[in-house]
Amino acid sequence: MVTIEQVDTSNKAQVERFIRLPYRIYKDNPNWVPPLDVDAYAQLNPSKHPFYDHSDIEFFLAIKDGRDVGRIAAIENRPYNSYHKAKEAEFYFFDTENDPEVAKALFDTVENWARTRGLNSIVGPKGMGPLDGYGVLVFGHDQRQTMNMLNFNYAYYQALVEAQGYVKEVDFVSCYLPADQFRVPERVARIAERALLRGGLKIKQFRNKKELLQWAPRIGQAYNSAFVNNWEYYPLTQREIDFVVENIMTVADHRMIKIITHGEEVVGFLFAFYDVSAAMQRAKGKLFPFGLLDLLLDMRRTKTVSVNGIGILPQYQGHGGNAILYAEMGKTLISFNQFRHVEMTQVAETTEQMRADLKNLNGVEYKNHRVYRKKLG
Repeated sequence: MVTIEQVDTSNKAQVERFIRLPYRIYKDNPNWVPPLDVDAYAQLNPSKHPFYDHSDIEFFLAIKDGRDVGRIAAIENRPYNSYHKAKEAEFYFFDTENDPEVAKALFDTVENWARTRGLNSIVGPKGMGPLDGYGVLVFGHDQRQTMNMLNFNYAYYQALVEAQGYVKEVDFVSCYLPADQFRVPERVARIAERALLRGGLKIKQFRNKKELLQWAPRIGQAYNSAFVNNWEYYPLTQREIDFVVENIMTVADHRMIKIITHGEEVVGFLFAFYDVSAAMQRAKGKLFPFGLLDLLLDMRRTKTVSVNGIGILPQYQGHGGNAILYAEMGKTLISFNQFRHVEMTQVAETTEQMRADLKNLNGVEYKNHRVYRKKLG
């Protein structure tokens, strides 16, 4: 028999059980990357994570035969529902053994939680903000997780979720290309050159990390405005913007953050990061005493760079901005003489321009994360 236990976020023992469960489930899987403890604990700490300022999230553990065997979170994102005039709940942090009884108990709990709040559908996996990866991994289980930018799960998750009546809402595709092919096609380069000459657009080159940090507030405002037409968008609070930007800036190399300006306004951006997932696996969530040093060393050793976060303000879309960003990033990656692989992560299938861009760059789809929906009766 499966019992469900709600996690009290002020109870350290329960929080620890919730966070540590995936370590056992993925113990022997070489492709799972554990999150850093500082991030995992912040998600269950209402005083640290800005999501709690405006919305509700509850965490649940499934217990069977005296063991923790599954977990899930139920979410009501009020700004999202207000912006989209919806009554949706969301689920996230779904991890379980391959046991249909456990999966049913977890999803029944989330669905009952949603009904008591007058919500009429469940969508997920969808987390607490733009730093959380979307979807159940349905293709690419033989590939290592890209740090925590993407979710990872066993192949059996898809069947467990669909058995509960959940159907596809949208796919997020990630593409791969060898770094030596990240030479922007001549046609794209010409578009970028024309856009810079005629459109009043410029690329900002950061001299150092300090200068990048000075631009952080403007980058944050652009981030909040660039995705207004996207499926997952909702307006972020200032504290959420600061939270996202702080997390990005902490791990950013100023040479791999590209922004487009029009006058003094940031109108486009591209974020690329060293893939240090191997070091994160070795750290097992711990930055100290040696995890942080290993992460810093891995920035020099890694052969992979991850592009996660490309945006153009809607009023500047269609004016060559994407081409400018790709051209500049291509030059930068080649100049490093370090990388063999480039990952373009989590592009929603509904963003037609981005999908076209990936084809123009000869990207090969290698991971697919599926977000599901279920209407509640």
